[in-house]
Amino acid sequence: MNIKIIQKLLSLVYFALASALLLCMFGGLWLGEPFDSQSIKGFIKSILIVFIIAIALRQCSRTHSKQSSFFRREALCTIGLSWLSTSLFGALPFYFGIENCSLVDAVFESTSGLTTTGATIFSDFSDLSYSMFLWRSLSQWIGGLGVLVFFVAILTSLGAGAKILFSNESSATASDFEQGRIQDGVIKLLVFYLSLTVLCFFAYKLAGMNWFDAVNHAMTTIATGGYSTHSESFAYFNNLKIELVSVFFMLISATTFIFLIRILEGSKDVLKKGAEIYAFYILTIVSTSLIAFSISQTTIEATNFNGLRHALFQTVSIITTTGYSTGNYDLWTPLAKIILMFLMVMGGCSGSTSGGLKIIRVIIAFKAIFKTIVQTYRPNKTIITRFGTKTLSDTFVHNILLYILFIFTIQGMSVIVLSFLEPSLNLISLFSVAQSSLYNIGPGFDAIGPTQDFGFLNAQTKLFLSFLMILGRLEIYALIVLFIPNIWKRYS
Repeated sequence: MNIKIIQKLLSLVYFALASALLLCMFGGLWLGEPFDSQSIKGFIKSILIVFIIAIALRQCSRTHSKQSSFFRREALCTIGLSWLSTSLFGALPFYFGIENCSLVDAVFESTSGLTTTGATIFSDFSDLSYSMFLWRSLSQWIGGLGVLVFFVAILTSLGAGAKILFSNESSATASDFEQGRIQDGVIKLLVFYLSLTVLCFFAYKLAGMNWFDAVNHAMTTIATGGYSTHSESFAYFNNLKIELVSVFFMLISATTFIFLIRILEGSKDVLKKGAEIYAFYILTIVSTSLIAFSISQTTIEATNFNGLRHALFQTVSIITTTGYSTGNYDLWTPLAKIILMFLMVMGGCSGSTSGGLKIIRVIIAFKAIFKTIVQTYRPNKTIITRFGTKTLSDTFVHNILLYILFIFTIQGMSVIVLSFLEPSLNLISLFSVAQSSLYNIGPGFDAIGPTQDFGFLNAQTKLFLSFLMILGRLEIYALIVLFIPNIWKRYS
């Protein structure tokens, strides 16, 4: 294990984190927060701690040579340690800057932000300062594409190591950038991400938000994170234009970014490779129609345009795993809630900021099931599994099925653990809490419905859910490997 290069990479992550905290502090001061306020003092303490640790690690890695080996085990170790440590360091502003905020609550809020889950322990936002709102939103924006993707874009000394980092950090793969180096591809991704955020900001502003709400919601929309500056989320605005802007940008953010970039670059063949994207939009339209029809059967108000309006917004918010809400969907019909529950698991497209299993895995799983059924009756028939124009190997399909089995197993085991930690919760709440955290959704059903928060849970539960959030964000393997020493000791 090359400890020196891991220390160097972690120091870069922490320097970036300290810079982000500094930006939020200056934002708060610019908006009128007193320099001697608790929130600003909290940011100063946090910045100093993170900055000192970054310098210490940088000094420890000074003997690192550019020719030092950088293997997959170093990449996985760096990714896992980065997410665990940044979630802890990102909690410092909440802990130091908010009165009566425990360290566990601060860690939960920080982890939820960086993993773009959007679950919160705050039931009332009136006590939060401007700088705290900015940090909540910026943490989701940074977490949208991943802390490591941001610094891989500017770290050219890694060479092939950058490909390993990017492939394990994002839902895309290094092969998705066939033209040029991986750093050039990631920079394109970041430029697109930033441009999309700016466009979203102006759209929100034109639709009626004030500039502070527009800045914060632009960051959390593009990250499909769901943090809002209001306890009521989008129900606070009750504005159709704002909701339509949000729906548009949530859908764009849950679409494979590389697909969109290639369309903008004028690629002629990209439309032939968009099977996952087409399936995602068809599923969204069908789900919206079914939910609108379902709630119209029991709600008088839902028979008019408002029914379709709420169904569209909530469907898009859930399938993209953003987690915004315009009302309490927990009061909807069982059919509507079941559809939303399945959408939470599916999530958006690969290579986007959304969570969940990703549509591509669900489609491939069903193709594998269909192939097995056919071969049961026609064992001698050779069936080639294809996705769009690509032929999928049996090994690839096998790995997809194993991943789905693995994450479902973890979800089931998590429900059992939570039943011990929270004996007062019913089965629906236990299942929803585990699902919300593992798939980075945010709101769920019953005890953690769209009008509720996670503040009532005990400390052990919050820490366990924080672990699940990181586990889901890294799609299991990059975090699990940290706890299996035999793997990273033996294999590169």
